[in-house]
Formats: sequence, C-alpha cells, structure tokens
Amino acid sequence: MSFPLLTATAALPALGAVATAAVPARQRTAAKWLALLVSLATLALAIVVLVRFDPDGARYQLTESHSWIRDFGVRYELGVDGIAVALIGLTAVLMPFIVLAGWHDADPLETGSRRWRPTQGFFALILAVEAMVIISFEATDVFVFYIFFEAMLIPMYFLIGGFGDRAHSQGEEAASTQRSYAAVKFLLYNLAGGLIMLAAVIGLYVVAGSFSLQEIVQARADGSLTMATSTERWLFLGFFFAFAVKAPLWPLHTWLPNAMQESTAPVAVLITAVVDKVGTFAMLRFCLQLFPEASKWATPVILVLALISIVYGALLAVGQRDIKRLVAYASISHFGFIVMGIFAMTTQGQSGATLYMVNHGISTAALMLVAGFLISRRGSRLIADYGGVQKVAPVLAGTFLIGGLATLSLPGLAPFVSEFLVLVGTFSRYPVIGIIATVGIVLAALYTLVLYQRTMTGPVKPEVSAMPDLRVREVLVVAPLIVLLVFLGVYPKPLTSIVDPAVKQTMSDVQQKDPKPAVEAAK
Repeated sequence: MSFPLLTATAALPALGAVATAAVPARQRTAAKWLALLVSLATLALAIVVLVRFDPDGARYQLTESHSWIRDFGVRYELGVDGIAVALIGLTAVLMPFIVLAGWHDADPLETGSRRWRPTQGFFALILAVEAMVIISFEATDVFVFYIFFEAMLIPMYFLIGGFGDRAHSQGEEAASTQRSYAAVKFLLYNLAGGLIMLAAVIGLYVVAGSFSLQEIVQARADGSLTMATSTERWLFLGFFFAFAVKAPLWPLHTWLPNAMQESTAPVAVLITAVVDKVGTFAMLRFCLQLFPEASKWATPVILVLALISIVYGALLAVGQRDIKRLVAYASISHFGFIVMGIFAMTTQGQSGATLYMVNHGISTAALMLVAGFLISRRGSRLIADYGGVQKVAPVLAGTFLIGGLATLSLPGLAPFVSEFLVLVGTFSRYPVIGIIATVGIVLAALYTLVLYQRTMTGPVKPEVSAMPDLRVREVLVVAPLIVLLVFLGVYPKPLTSIVDPAVKQTMSDVQQKDPKPAVEAAK
C-alpha cells in the first residue's frame, strides 16, 4: 500500500491546529513557533507532491479511494491534476508568510487583557483553514469537496470576528461591532451559496447515482449517463452560485470589502489569496467537467458578469479612502479576469486564469502584508493619514511599490503573463468582451499609482516622521514573495508546463477547440 501523500498534506496542518490549540495559555511564543514549523512541514509535503506529479501522466495522480458512507455512495476520493497541484503549492507557499506576518496580531494589548482571543487560537484557526483548503483542492468526490468547502467557513468566521484589525479610529465597542458585522456577513453570504449548492449536490446524486467526479465524467463521456437539458442547467446554476459567492463575482461580492477591512492583514491575505481561490478552482473542476453543455449555455451571461466585476471593482478601488478596501475592490476586479479566462473556453484563457489564481495570490500577499506593516506603524487604514513614507522608510516604500506594480500587471512581474493570456484567450473568441476588459488594466494603473503617490511621496507628515523601516522578520516575509513575482514573471514555464495538460483535458470535457486565427501565420 502506497503512502497516502495527499491525505498527509492535508492532515498535517489539521493535526498542527489541534496541537497549537493545546499549547498552554502562557506559552504564546511556543504556539507561534509550532504553527510556523507545521506550515513549513506542510510546504515540504507540497513540494513532494509537486515532484511526484507527472504533467504528461494520468489526469488524476496520487489518487486515494476508500469507502466512507457506503449507504449513500460517498467515498473518500482524492486526486490531483496540474491545476490542483499549482494551487496546493500556492497555499503551502503562502502559509509560512501568513504565520510570520501575523506573529504579533493576536497578542494581548496589555497584560491580562481579555480583548483578544488567545494567541494559540489564532494560529490554530489559520492552520485549520489551510488543511480544509488543501483537501478541497484534492477532493474528487463531490460530497467530500462540499463538506470542506463549507467547513472552512467556521474558522474563517472566528478569524474575522475574533481577531480583527486593531487600526480603528472609533472606540473598541464600535470596532467590535464592525468586526462582528463583517464576520456575520461573510458567513451568511457563503452559507446561502452553500445551501443552494447542497440542493444541487443531492440532485446530482439522484441523477447520476454517484458522487465520484471521475465516474460521472466518464459516464457522460461514454454515453451511459445523460441529463435532461433543464436538469443539467439547474444543477449547474446551483454549483456556480456557490462558487461565484466564494470567488467573489459581482453582484455576490459585497461581503469581501467588509471582511478584508476588518481582518488583520494576514487574515485578509488568507481570504483573498487562498480561500477565494477555491471558488474559481471549483468552476474549472466541477462546473465545466460535470455540466459541459450548461457551462456553454451560461457562458455569455457569466462573461458579462465577469466584465462588470473587472470594471466595477477597479472603479470603486480608484475612489477608496481605506487601504484595505482598495485592495479588496482591486481583488474583485482581478477575480473578474479569472472568471473571464475560465469561461472564454480557450486554452490560453483557462491557462491564464489558472496562472492568474497563483500570481494574484502572490502579488496580493506582497501588497497586503506590506500594507499591514504600514498600518500597524501608524495605527490607521486611511490613505489621507500618510505621506512622505518613502523618505523615512525606504525599504517599506520600495516593497510596497513592487507589490503595487505587480497588482497592475507590470511586464516582467508574474501577473502580467496571466493577464495577457486571459485577454488573448478571451479576445480570440469574444473580441468585444476582451477589448472592454482592457479598461480594467488602465484603472489598475490609476488606483495603484495614486495609492503609492498619496501614501509614500510628498512632504513627510508629522505622524509618520518617526516611522521605523521594515524589521528583519518583515523583510523575511516580503522578500521571498518579491523574488517569486520576478521569477515567474520572467520564466513562467515551471507553472505553465504543469497547468497546460490539465487545461487541455478540461477543454476536451466541454468539447471546445480554440478558434482558428483569422489570418494564418506565414510559413
């Protein structure tokens, strides 16, 4: 019997969460180091998954299959394709930086303070989220996926509501109310999507007699399973609604700005760089593979929604006064690009969308974590409270600039490659959509450069005149992310070689081929 590598990769952070939570209350430093070591060990296992994965091999590899709830046909089935491997890698890479960046985020404000939950709980919840996200990427049984897709809402709720941002101009009571509101809004939106998806999951089992993704896809391919058109469309809508909430896609996006604003910077990164990727990943794995005809039927409407997300998110980012809300609306715009790439139904679009998930995770982590370091020094999220920071903290300002330039997809940085592929893939089939989407690029340059100008340049404001530059721990958080942004921007082949075969198989599932160019290249 082979070693259950995928189970181990998800189980390690889960066990680490239990162990971290069990650390005695006074041993806060020990809990932090334990969480960091567990996240590094999980990264090591993710690297083993990457090494053992063969892009030219079977579609799903490192598979595990065990009977779980026999009476309902539920099996514990795991397997990874190239898309899942890339996103497991993203999750495992970011978690040590999230832990390190949040090193003091759950410390009490003063000795004996009860205003914050125990440090152990903060890091245990982060590890619990990591475990659930990883197994969501691995699950090939629809019911198993659904369980963890919903279960991750619980630790996220407590991370948002219980360990919120300390940078509030109002009193603690008002700040606590806002955190609770953001946490409840996050939970209600995602639970509503999950309940609708549950009805669709049950309906799928009634129609297919199985929860196994591979069995259902194979049965549809060989003709042994057929769905009525109306049935397939309703089931597709049930799945897609839940994933669009998680993504988030306009008009189901309104929980994200509140959640990111009220969270600490590391938790905000966990939300938008890790958890939200489960939604867009699931569109590729479940919507397109299980319901190919319904996916094509819904494509025009989804592309319009994605386009609205791109332009709407970018426009609102331009007008924000709060740094975190600006990054939140920028992320809504970026998720619009991802969804547009998925439903463009081209290999360039879907490869670009998958790369976008990875690159957006890295760039947003870099920008938001540096923004968190900035906010922790000044005690304010308001852009107007800053000015001239580059003169007193040049390293902080420089890393903030690189994170911002990655957000606007500057050539030479990783997001440029993915955004370019998404636009090319979309334009080749839907030229009007592709052209209008470029407005998002222009607006991204506007909100990013204006943010930098207002916070980092100009006269030094008295409140930031004594601001310290990045400390060693903070440099250790940001520097590797910047290296990744440059490396993947110059040489994306390590990612594309893993992702492309899985994308081609997905295109085959929906029976789509890339459109032929209007003008053949000269030979």
